[in-house]
Amino acid sequence: MRLSYLTKTCTPLWERSLESEREPGIDPEILSIHYRAQDVTPGGLFIAVKGLKADGHDYIDQAVGNGAVAVVVDRHIKTAVRTIAVKNTRRAMSAISARFYGDPSKKLILVGISGTNGKTTTAWLVEHILKAAQCETGVIGTVNWRYRDKVADTPVTTPESMDLQRMLATMLKAGVTHVVMEVSSHGLDLHRVRDCFFDAAVFTNLTQDHLDYHKTMSAYWACKKKLYTRQLARGNKNGRAVINMDDKRGANLAGKLSGAPVTTGIHDAAEIRAVDVIEDISGIKGSINIGGIETEFASSLTGAFNLENILSAAGAAHALGIAPDIICRGIEACKGVPGRLERIPNHGNRFVFVDYAHTPDALESILKTLKLRAPARVITVFGCGGDRDRSKRPLMGEIAARYSDIAMVTSDNPRTESPEAIIMDILAGMTPSPESSQKATWVSQISVTQPPESILVEPDRKKALNAAVDLSFPGDIIIAAGKGHETYQVTARGTIDFDDRQVLREAMERANWTQGGNP
Repeated sequence: MRLSYLTKTCTPLWERSLESEREPGIDPEILSIHYRAQDVTPGGLFIAVKGLKADGHDYIDQAVGNGAVAVVVDRHIKTAVRTIAVKNTRRAMSAISARFYGDPSKKLILVGISGTNGKTTTAWLVEHILKAAQCETGVIGTVNWRYRDKVADTPVTTPESMDLQRMLATMLKAGVTHVVMEVSSHGLDLHRVRDCFFDAAVFTNLTQDHLDYHKTMSAYWACKKKLYTRQLARGNKNGRAVINMDDKRGANLAGKLSGAPVTTGIHDAAEIRAVDVIEDISGIKGSINIGGIETEFASSLTGAFNLENILSAAGAAHALGIAPDIICRGIEACKGVPGRLERIPNHGNRFVFVDYAHTPDALESILKTLKLRAPARVITVFGCGGDRDRSKRPLMGEIAARYSDIAMVTSDNPRTESPEAIIMDILAGMTPSPESSQKATWVSQISVTQPPESILVEPDRKKALNAAVDLSFPGDIIIAAGKGHETYQVTARGTIDFDDRQVLREAMERANWTQGGNP
């Protein structure tokens, strides 16, 4: 398709158009679109985007050398090919990508899910409900993107707009009718979903996270709100917001939206609410009141936070017109979510879990849930990510110390930071003084003849997980928090293969537990 056709919808962003030195006046045929210069092929359009670590404008010569016939920039740059300067190349990339791939979201039923915690679990639940309703369903989120029998990794929760439009077009071509998408604050702020048109948008909650990027909670919240106050109105779909009223910001947001949202929660004021709920470490059961109709449900998910996720998923399905009995059938069909309080079976009568909790609120939610149901001790293995919001580290340390019988501080994804420095930040919230943080007990110092201290340190995550298994007794809960479904660890030396679930399985196999107890 011609460059003029592709760029028509982003003309409000134009600042100037510069003709090619090689072929003045030409309107080139665009065979492909790219935002990575190394991926450009002959006949391609290169959109120069400034990222967090690199600027695409520095790679224009490489893109032209690889065969780009046109480039889109956000500054006045003279190149050898047709060049269009716009005010914002990210917004332009979203518009161009949607047009290049035929605006797939306009032809799909699209559900967006945003919030600090619960996006992945809620997406998983909505997926199962849609499948129970016989809908051809695709999902794009933190764990992967998938449809039918196809599964592929995603580098981030919400991919770049060009990748996102390609994924949606691929799903549409394969016969998918409904897509569930996790929408991150980065995805909103960087215009990745600007040209995605939603039929429903779910708000789960808002707690501290990503302050390394947004700087303040007010800026973080202002970004999140855009999905419901602006994005949902785009595309003339009359999409509905689905708001968790158990979150104080959600309750405030629901009262300010122009359209009537679907409200969810445990209170009578919510349109979708839970009734007569019973929960334990094995799951949740009760009834969901949907538009005045009470329908029984049972779920293998556990905890108050998962009840909120279940209600959010039910609200999204209700917004799409799915019947209550089908909603509850889909909820029951969802037996678990990878890395979300995922239980690792064993023969040692331990309750071993892996969870993605990497924010203070998420960690407190899972530990509170497990502590209330613990038949014996709670052993927590956790860390905090490097090159990310440092202010949450002592908060997570305090939470782990409060709810755990043994809290073992280790590495998460340290990235370019020193693991020991991150651990010291965490310990600052767990101990009464910096001096006592310096004296925290390292796993290597534990005496086999004395019970372990309540706060332990082991920077090597594999050693920490093995130590947790070795220190446990029948009836104990072991929770590995922070990495969840991830199959890698990012360190200063590079990315290595690492899966909490596999490490724990190997540790328990090595422990050689007999059925019901110790070796």
